Amino acid sequence: MAVARILVVDDDTALCATLNGILQENGFHVAVCHAAAGFFPMLEQETPDLVLMDVFLGSDNGLHLLRQMKKESIATPVIVMTAHSEVSLAVRAMKEGAVDFVGKPFDVNHLLMLLARNLEHSQLQTRVRMLEEELSVERSKSGIIGRSEVIQRVLDTAEKLAAGNNTTVLLEGESGTGKELIARYIHSKSRRADRPFVAINCGAIPVELAETEFFGYERGAYTGAHERMKQGRFELAEGGTILLDEVRELSLDMQVKLLHVLEEKRFYRLGGSKEIQLDVRVIAASNRDLAREVEEGRFREDLYYRLNVASIKVPPLRSRREDIPDLAQAFLRELCSRFNRPVPELSPEAIMSLQQLQWKGNVRELRNAVERVVLLHQVPVLLPEHFAFLHARGATPASSRKSFVLELPPTGAALDTVVKELIAKTLELVGGNQVQAARMLGVTRSKLRYRMEQLGIHPEQRSYRMTP
Repeated sequence: MAVARILVVDDDTALCATLNGILQENGFHVAVCHAAAGFFPMLEQETPDLVLMDVFLGSDNGLHLLRQMKKESIATPVIVMTAHSEVSLAVRAMKEGAVDFVGKPFDVNHLLMLLARNLEHSQLQTRVRMLEEELSVERSKSGIIGRSEVIQRVLDTAEKLAAGNNTTVLLEGESGTGKELIARYIHSKSRRADRPFVAINCGAIPVELAETEFFGYERGAYTGAHERMKQGRFELAEGGTILLDEVRELSLDMQVKLLHVLEEKRFYRLGGSKEIQLDVRVIAASNRDLAREVEEGRFREDLYYRLNVASIKVPPLRSRREDIPDLAQAFLRELCSRFNRPVPELSPEAIMSLQQLQWKGNVRELRNAVERVVLLHQVPVLLPEHFAFLHARGATPASSRKSFVLELPPTGAALDTVVKELIAKTLELVGGNQVQAARMLGVTRSKLRYRMEQLGIHPEQRSYRMTP
């Protein structure tokens, strides 16, 4: 387990020795610097998580060190130490970039509280920066945000299916889960990536216009067809990929025509006499269980099997709650950029409240919620109350819908095994945030860290679940 590293900078050797003892007793790794001249070499050598610096360093002072750190874009947080009579110096230090100050003589408990608070804030900022870098890379590759095991399995499957240049794929999942993004991902990974991707929402097309939307028409094909010719969506997608979104909404008559085109790989424009060859990969999507729709007579069985050559179940957001912080942060950046607003910080408590909701509208609902908050609240930190409307409109937290149930095998289980599983599940739920996990488990963070170390749960793991 990583131990926080503190660099103490003070020319008072006796005070440094005292601080060294106190901080080590409280679990910190401590390095000491007695002069301004040695500060930057030691900063580079020790790479501390936080600096505890006296304002006065013999003939020098810490203010110019702070200015130099700012000039060189060194982000290590600094807490300055100063006598109570020198508060004005502490204020100047804060303006130069210090994150906090503590007066001498200081109260040990107050000092430890300041260290814990600022270390936690620094770690959160570091994590946000890392997430931003990772998300920018991931988004540039696929447009899909998520590092959870379940969404990574979906992407792995999609990439494998992309290799089948003509393989028809059926995407099933609730509304708002991102089925079109998965379809675009398959297209981008296929040999058709440099050709068109055309999406058509089958549920949004009037029944009487479906055939012309799909296959186009010639002039005079019907009353109102005044143009010389109009290409349909299949023709526009030539050489590329077409997504038939909400394919269940097609009429039975249109299902027959679609099946014929998929089987024969050719079609005619409405009113036309020229046969058009079809070279298009078809991906179909549905927010309903098509197998059940077949059983109940609302979808043709032969078309179902023609579309379901390979299938992917796109998971709902409640099955990938650990992705919610990444998604919310990405939507915040995107929407704040669009509306020219500063990007607020998303508090751990707000993240926890978002992770506990059911999200019946899935990722789309989350994005809409973030957009509403960005428009209504210009604050530096978003808190749970800014998302209270989600509870008010019936998005009941998952925690209130289901009481805790412990399932034991018939042979029983060792207490350490049960505790390890409980901690692992909690860490997965909050995306590895130990502060949130400790709060949910009703223990202090230090107690949680102790139990994690004792049980062999490492914070750098991508998955905290137990392995056989």
